[in-house]
Amino acid sequence: MAEKVLVKGNEAIAEAAIMAGCRYFFGYPITPQTEISAYMAKRMPKIGGVFLQAESEVSAANMVYGAAGAGARVMTSSSSPGISLKAEALSYMAGADLPCVVINIVRAGPGLGGIQPSQCDYFQATKGHGHGDYRVIVLAPSSVHEIVDMTADAFDMADIYRMPVMILGDGMLGQMMEPVVFEKKESGRCVPEKTWATTGTEMKREHNVINSLYIEPNVLEKIVLERYEKYAQIEATEKKYEAYKTDDAEFVLTAYGSVARICKNAVDELRAQGIKAGLIRPITLWPFPSEAYLEHTKNAKGIMSVEMSMGQMIEDVKLAVNGTIPVYFYGRTGGNIPYPNEIIDEVKKIIGGDK
Repeated sequence: MAEKVLVKGNEAIAEAAIMAGCRYFFGYPITPQTEISAYMAKRMPKIGGVFLQAESEVSAANMVYGAAGAGARVMTSSSSPGISLKAEALSYMAGADLPCVVINIVRAGPGLGGIQPSQCDYFQATKGHGHGDYRVIVLAPSSVHEIVDMTADAFDMADIYRMPVMILGDGMLGQMMEPVVFEKKESGRCVPEKTWATTGTEMKREHNVINSLYIEPNVLEKIVLERYEKYAQIEATEKKYEAYKTDDAEFVLTAYGSVARICKNAVDELRAQGIKAGLIRPITLWPFPSEAYLEHTKNAKGIMSVEMSMGQMIEDVKLAVNGTIPVYFYGRTGGNIPYPNEIIDEVKKIIGGDK
């Protein structure tokens, strides 16, 4: 049986990607995700893989396009402003139906902001990074252990649906160390052969073409509509969430990623004080698990979105509850982290205000 290893979140992502068959990594250093690049720089040459530090994030993302087009399992990583620079290439990859995995270890913003953890890229991740009608699957781990499993699944989903998959973490999750077990597990997913890849024909088949340019409007519309049929399938089958102590909850917190762990502590303390609290943690940010909110707030008099931002996920929460209960917000920004006692005080203030 594999032993537990104490490992940093960023390094866990890199090793999990290698175990998932990633052999190409193109990136550019930026805090707080640089350890991913550093780990890949050491490991890839030893396993016959390719690590390349590009001259910019723009170049790195377009190298991902090339490797993905050739059928390789390929990954890039960055943080906030670096993801903005990769956005054009992400739109091209979505438009060419190319699979890849993109890691965003979010830092405070906007602009260069700060190097402290944040969740201020939720809009960017879930509403589209670049131009055009497209989606990417967005996964939000809350622990280093979950990072390992999620990274492996991200590569499978990217290949199955032929689209980019993003893992959205934050500086706290990327830098924290936790014990994990690195062992290859069968996902149970059926990953198709990449018959579409540009691997050379050997004069045995027609040429494959990777392209996102369609001049004729009706042709482009048909392709976009077909792509949205795929997105509808993803929405129907891939939504994931965790419900924590919501069965009898009279007030529900909702948060994702590392903030959800803080909220669990707040829920436990609120319960110890006689307040029936619960938590909904979305694991897929797109597709967003909207149905979970109506299902797990049946007894609730309110729900509060807790975020390391000025409030971005709250918009999806409001849409999910559809006016059935009041939606509140508590957030910290600038790289500050919400503490359990702050969340508890805010809940008590709301409950007191409702009485």
